[in-house]
Amino acid sequence: MLEGLLVLDLSRVLAGPYCTQLLADLGARVIKVESPAGDDTRRWGPPYPAGESGYYLSVNRGKESVVVDLKTPRGSELVRALARKADVIVENFKVGDLQRYGLDYASVAATNPRAVYVSITGYGQTGPRAHEAGYDGAMQAFSGLMAMLGEPGRAPVKLSVAWIDVLTGVHAAVGALAALRRRERVGEGAHLDVSLFDVALASQVNQAQNTLITGRAPSKLGSAHPNIVPYQAFETADGAVVLAVGNDRQYASLCQVLGRPEWAEGEYATNDGRVADRARLVPMLQERLLEITTSDLLAACNDAKVPATKVMGLNEALAEPQAVARGMVVSGQHPLIGELQMVASPLWKAHGPNGQPLELEPEAGNAPVPPLLGEDTAAVLARELGLSEAEVADLAASGAIGVRQP
Repeated sequence: MLEGLLVLDLSRVLAGPYCTQLLADLGARVIKVESPAGDDTRRWGPPYPAGESGYYLSVNRGKESVVVDLKTPRGSELVRALARKADVIVENFKVGDLQRYGLDYASVAATNPRAVYVSITGYGQTGPRAHEAGYDGAMQAFSGLMAMLGEPGRAPVKLSVAWIDVLTGVHAAVGALAALRRRERVGEGAHLDVSLFDVALASQVNQAQNTLITGRAPSKLGSAHPNIVPYQAFETADGAVVLAVGNDRQYASLCQVLGRPEWAEGEYATNDGRVADRARLVPMLQERLLEITTSDLLAACNDAKVPATKVMGLNEALAEPQAVARGMVVSGQHPLIGELQMVASPLWKAHGPNGQPLELEPEAGNAPVPPLLGEDTAAVLARELGLSEAEVADLAASGAIGVRQP
């Protein structure tokens, strides 16, 4: 869908690379510019299959890696030349850092006014914290998210995935596509100022809205829902399940499953009553659920149309028949690792009016893989900038670029 779109990826770690991987998954050509040391995540592990970091492999599929030393005049000029050709530029440097290389938005727009320039920072381009670095773990604390995570009376915990980074990458990709649509109408690009802090606040949706209404921060509820009871994880006789009871009818059905129909009467007949007295009701439910095996409970809830799900490990989820049916694990041929399994893009399931797939999904065993450091330097500079082999060799000898030898 994005064939012909050229994306210059000046980002590293997670939010920016996730954004550009989404664009690559949709058909854009993404040139990832790395320093001679490479993206930080190349050293974040284990695991390191064939010396490549699992973290790096997760968000750089389908890109071309070009190693350039921006600190050298010849290196920064090469990237400026690439920026003059790019449709989208994604960067996550600290505010003002790229100005010294002539790669800030004002400089880029002067020679490429049609460029959509996406800046991803911790706190945005304005405000008293604009010049501070932002990290997902710290942002979970600063945004109010961490204070509501964990069990009551226990220390705060953070999400085990850098969720704010991921959501920021999604927001950045959506913003870039919207800016490209605007460019079709008005003929000019735009500068998108996307911050982890803004995304963290906006992504707390109902919790943020409830806080604005009440003036009170959410309390820790473990896996429980602030507005619905019961809607949380419970232990069973041999495991754990999540009961996601969304209405009073489902709750009455759950009480039938548990052999306690009287628990759906009186104050517990409505969700408001259950929320008000969750401190007494939830332990009652938990005590009864400990007497039932996971398989028996899931079967009974399925028959009664009560939403119930086993708490699974990620390895189980990736091997789940539904994941298999949806093709959510793909593989490609990596030059060092060999066959590399990856999680598929959730955007590849697209069809035209006639029901025919839009051919976003790769052929079995032939999914794009993340590039080796500097793997594409010579090819990209030749294709995009018309450099000869001698010119590439001279730049490599000067230290301005890095070229990976076969």
